[in-house]
Amino acid sequence: MTTHSRQSGQGPTTTAVGPGQNRNLTLALTLLGTLVVIGTYIAVLLTQPMNLGVDLGHTTLWVMLGYLLGGLLLAAGTLPLIPRSVLALIPVAIALNIVIGQIIGNYTPVPLYLDSIGTVMIGVLAGPAAGAFTGIVSNLIWGVTLTPSVIAFSSGAAFIGAAAGWAARLGVFRTPWTAVVVGAVVGVPAGAIGAPVAAYVFGGGLGVGTGGVVAILQAAGLEMFNATFAQSMLSDIVDKALIFTLAYVVVRSLPKRIIGRYPFAAHSRGRSAPATGASRADTPVESAPAAE
Repeated sequence: MTTHSRQSGQGPTTTAVGPGQNRNLTLALTLLGTLVVIGTYIAVLLTQPMNLGVDLGHTTLWVMLGYLLGGLLLAAGTLPLIPRSVLALIPVAIALNIVIGQIIGNYTPVPLYLDSIGTVMIGVLAGPAAGAFTGIVSNLIWGVTLTPSVIAFSSGAAFIGAAAGWAARLGVFRTPWTAVVVGAVVGVPAGAIGAPVAAYVFGGGLGVGTGGVVAILQAAGLEMFNATFAQSMLSDIVDKALIFTLAYVVVRSLPKRIIGRYPFAAHSRGRSAPATGASRADTPVESAPAAE
């Protein structure tokens, strides 16, 4: 029975928002953010702005704003629902991405990226949308502070974070073999997303190692796009397999009292065996992880 306000006589003064409404709003904002990110990516490919990443001029600005809007919509849809302990980790994950990516890309001949380790960890600990948000913001901060060209690859960063969350939800990080295999599989679409941007906008690989591989393939007779695509496929498959494996090691190394702070991480930990002598009826059913 609905309790009416005694003062106004006009019925209840507040309307409760049920969990179904919250979930619908979360899904709507997440979908809208995803569409904005995809739209920005398509716009970059269609316009192929040659001065993108050279400086922070108007061309780079509209690309950055497009990805930022998509990231904020993803954040609005998911971040209010995840634990504060995960929110505190996102700046650390972003810093990890930037530092490792900057060193590997500019100061070593290794044809890998390793700039999504933090993004993958947030995806494993908090879910797909939080991982996508971390990837986008990481690239935007990196682009504004050090290398503007990485802003153009924010769609790929968002996909990697989301893929890590989806993989974690399926229990991929419960064994090292599934982590390696699925990481390599994730590298295929990740490479396909990044290759057209690298080829059409920047004319090939951007890093010291990746650019060297593209140059070698072009010298062997491949056209620029084919050389960039081949390099991107090879580098991304190995890169994501390695990063997913590192994520497995980190998750399995954390004590249970630490991992317990991140409800979504329950997907990545093996189910505990029932105590000796306990009947199946007495064994508690594993509770569903918190909404992400």
